[in-house]
Amino acid sequence: MASFIIEGGHPLSGEIHPQGAKNEVLQILCATLLTAREVTIHNIPDILDVNNLISLLIDMGVKVAHKGEGTYSFKAETVDPDYLESEEFLTRCSSLRGCIMLIGPMVARFGKAMLSKPGGDKIGRRRLDTHFLGIQKLGADFQYNTDRELYEIKADRLTGAYMLLDEASVTGTANIIMAAVLAKGTTTIYNAACEPYLQQLCKMLNRMGARISGIASNLLTIEGVESLSGTTHTVLPDMIEVGSFIGMAAMTRSEVTIKNVSYENLGVIPDSFRRLGIHLEQRGDDIWIPQQDSYEIESFIDGSIMTIADAPWPGLTPDLLSVILVVATQAKGSVLIHQKMFESRLFFVDKLIDMGAQIILCDPHRAVVNGHNHRHSLRAGKMSSPDIRAGIALLIAAMSAEGTSEIHNIEQIDRGYQNIEARLTVLGARIQRKA
Repeated sequence: MASFIIEGGHPLSGEIHPQGAKNEVLQILCATLLTAREVTIHNIPDILDVNNLISLLIDMGVKVAHKGEGTYSFKAETVDPDYLESEEFLTRCSSLRGCIMLIGPMVARFGKAMLSKPGGDKIGRRRLDTHFLGIQKLGADFQYNTDRELYEIKADRLTGAYMLLDEASVTGTANIIMAAVLAKGTTTIYNAACEPYLQQLCKMLNRMGARISGIASNLLTIEGVESLSGTTHTVLPDMIEVGSFIGMAAMTRSEVTIKNVSYENLGVIPDSFRRLGIHLEQRGDDIWIPQQDSYEIESFIDGSIMTIADAPWPGLTPDLLSVILVVATQAKGSVLIHQKMFESRLFFVDKLIDMGAQIILCDPHRAVVNGHNHRHSLRAGKMSSPDIRAGIALLIAAMSAEGTSEIHNIEQIDRGYQNIEARLTVLGARIQRKA
């Protein structure tokens, strides 16, 4: 298990480019199974979750070619049906949550799919009901094999249907969309997620010949087609990484420019950091964060304590609440962080409390942070990364702390952040990887 050794207290300076969006590319890679034609994808991040999914596609029989830095072509002309039922395939799926989005394309094109319970971050319950209920409405038959602990999904031909999703699940909506594009007839999805990742998926599928309308809204209409062709697609910059870099600049009191952020696709992220008192400026498609000695959390108009909570798009993504919580520990004032979606994602705050942060964990979903206003730096410490987003939050905390910190289980960070220590070292950070 690898570790980061972080010498804190060093300001950053310079420019940094965000990687391609992890949450988008996992959907896009699964969508390449919907056609026998070649699909070329640009701006693919070199991170563990993505590399594992590409490796899995290769073993499934997809022809994959590395065309250049961040660019791959995929041609799912033939897929090995025996491998899809093998113990190796099912075991690998169990360690990668993105595999859940293989169900829609596989059932739509090949008429069946098998999947063990997917893995991923340990951040509480993550229901699969939306995925299964939506694809069932299209005519698929779901069975759970208790002996092998896997799902067996079959359908001779999917048929379009109207559905009102029980929750606006991003991956659930993506799975249903990918199943519906090859279904017979029209599918209507109400309460669909509409994050930029979903918009990108829909736009790519339309270029391949799908007929999806209502993109960027929560009401999607999909007219099924017989087949899809190939296309070329470019993945958006990762909004979570953009937010992480904003937080790093504020915590280390640094002047940093984040390049080519696709600002129009960031939604409320910039304003969420502004609520913490962080100054940032849009310069073309870049974000400039000036050096700030302090930043003060806003109050609501009536003077009550600021609350920052996650919500479906266009609300704040839950993936950034861990970063926002850490940044608040050095702000002036207090804020209530409300993580509505996952009941275990705030449990990493005990590590921040050990570092000297003033945090009250009210319950599994809410924490009150009383900021130090940089009067007292966090203390260095030894800690372990429980998930991707908590991992980057702990890295930010360590970069601002006095002394040398050690973060274990950084494979969790590697799952979502490409070569992060080298990229931050260029800006002036002191981070070393220890095997």
